[in-house]
Order: sequence, then C-alpha cells, then structure tokens
Amino acid sequence: MAGSAGEYLGSPAGELGAGTLATCALGVFIGGVTFAGSIVAFGKLSGMMKSSALQLPGRDQLNLAMLATCALGMAAFLNPELAGSLAEMEPSTVGLASLGLVGAMSSILGWHLTASIGGPDMPVVITVLNSYSGWALCAEGFLLNNPLLAQVGALIGFSGAILTWIMCEAMGRDIVSVILGGAGTDNTPQLGEAAEFEGEITTCTIDNVVDALLEAKNIIITPGYGLAIAQGQFAVADIAKKLKAMGKKVRFGIHPVAGRMPGQLNVLLAEAGVPYDMVFEMEEINDDFGDTDVTLVIGASDTVSSAAEDDPNCSIYGMPVLRVWKSGQVYVLKRSIGNTGYAGMQNPILGKDNTDVLLGDAKETCEALRNAIDSK
Repeated sequence: MAGSAGEYLGSPAGELGAGTLATCALGVFIGGVTFAGSIVAFGKLSGMMKSSALQLPGRDQLNLAMLATCALGMAAFLNPELAGSLAEMEPSTVGLASLGLVGAMSSILGWHLTASIGGPDMPVVITVLNSYSGWALCAEGFLLNNPLLAQVGALIGFSGAILTWIMCEAMGRDIVSVILGGAGTDNTPQLGEAAEFEGEITTCTIDNVVDALLEAKNIIITPGYGLAIAQGQFAVADIAKKLKAMGKKVRFGIHPVAGRMPGQLNVLLAEAGVPYDMVFEMEEINDDFGDTDVTLVIGASDTVSSAAEDDPNCSIYGMPVLRVWKSGQVYVLKRSIGNTGYAGMQNPILGKDNTDVLLGDAKETCEALRNAIDSK
C-alpha cells in the first residue's frame, strides 16, 4: 500500500503510464484491505476485541457500497481529467485525492469484512489475508518492474488461496462467504440460545493421568494450539515413545485446522521426532475413539467440541471435529477452566462423566507426566 502510493508520489506528474497507474491503484486497494483486516484479526485472536461477528444492518449492502466507491476512486485516479472537469479541480489534485479515497475506503472495507466474521473462522481469515498480501506484493513487483518480486507475490497469493480452500473444506465453511465477510448469510442474531453447559467439571492430578496411561492399552493424543504456543511437543513426543516402548498402541489424532493453520501440529511433532506412522489425520482416526481406552487432549478446544455436532445454535455447528468424548476416559490438559476456544464457549465435553481436567501449562504438565512415567 505504502509502496504503491510512494511510487506515484515520487514520480513526476504525467510520466506514469496507464498500466503503472492501474497497478498503483490495485496495490493501494489490496494493501488497505489487508492491513486493516490484519489488525482486526490480530485483535480478535489476541483477545483485545470480541470474537463475535459484527452484525451491522445491511452488511452486504455496506460492503458493496464501499467496493463501488473504491471502483469510482480508481476510475478517477486513472482518468483525472474526466473527474477534474466534473469537480473543477487540477488533474494532479484529483489523482492524489482519488488515491487517498481508495486507500481510506479499502481500509474501512477490510476492517468491516474481517469484523463481520466470527472468532471460530479467524484462522481461515488469516490465510485469506495472507493471500491478499501476496497479490499486493505481486502488484508491487509489476510496479517496480521487478519480476522476482512479482513471482514471489504470485506464489504467496496462490498458496494462500489454496490454504484457504483447504481450511474451509476442513471447517465446513463456504469459502465465498468467508472471503466476502459472511456475504449471503443471515446476519441477524440467532433466535435460539446455545445449549446450557451440563454436568460438573472435575479435575485430576498428574498421578491420576499417569496411572490411567499405564493401565491403558490403546491411547490417542490430540494436540491443539495450546501445545504449540507452550512448545510442549518434545515432552509429548517423549511420553508417546515411552508408552509405545511398553507395548501400548499410541497414536496422535490431528485436526486439519489444529493450531493456526493446516499442518502446524504435524510440523511440530515431526520436529520433536515423532514417527510419521504414529500421526493420523482426523478422517483416519475419528472412528477409532470408541475403541480407545484413554485420550489426552492437550491445548485443544473447538476441534474436539461435541457442540459442533449437538448444538445447532453453536457458532461452530457443522464443523467436523475429533470425537474424543467417545473414548473410555478423556483427560483434557488446560491452562485454566475459564479458557475457551475461538467459539467463545465452554467445551461441553468437560462436563461429561468420562472427562477429567488437568490444569497447568501444557509444557510443564507434559514434562511432569513424562517424569512421573519414568519414575513408575
């Protein structure tokens, strides 16, 4: 955005061709949407903003109006003489004002598009914005006559688009609706209320979990973003290897969007030296939870929430999840009881009779579990 505007401002008036001017306008437009949208996404993911979707009346109409304004601004930027004759302004003034209008309006559009998407879909939004940044970089490459920059931008743009499609498929979301800020969906508040949390949350100790693991024959570990942020993958890998050495069947169940993006947990486990034959995708392992003695849920919430299947009024309803609650015993490792996922609601499996919660930092807790297994 700044690079495109700088190229225009740093060039003598009338020397830039139509192609260069069009690239400037596109760079400012895409950059404005990406920059403002990224700020909103960061605010929602960090908890600085409410994770719920912004529901302004006439949301789609507002987006179309802002998009039309940007289009008119770009037309005036490309042909300032025509716009100048209507407004009785100098062409150079019209060009600068039009570019400023495109930058301001695209930023507001990016803010509104991202704010209109709820917290559960923020990981998808991140990949969309990543794709946008690639196309902005591609435009910058054309602007600066730098083929390498254009090629790298196109690579980022296409890879981000492909990643967005993969995540939408994994989360059961409409890719067009996500890209367009929920366009075409009903933005009125739900008349029904989310199902009330049932059951009582029970906590357990390190010794309780270790005893259950040593008695179990079939164990599944389902890591989430909490494990990634705590960097506890090495301790978890040691636990899995020690249990497997005891003759137990130990596997990892990975949700497609566990963490911030597809493959993040796979990479972390590979980094920790977990054999590939122990790591299974959701589709490969979901039917096996009913025959599993113990499941360890480490830092995951929405990806293992039964509300996605049982509560039509839940914001993640319809999203494929790991059915960990079908295991004989489930231990959920959480930093605190009050922590929730992007959905902003407590996971119903915490209140089930076969689920206990082990509180603490994921890395410290896993290290404690590893040390306790060694001492047995």
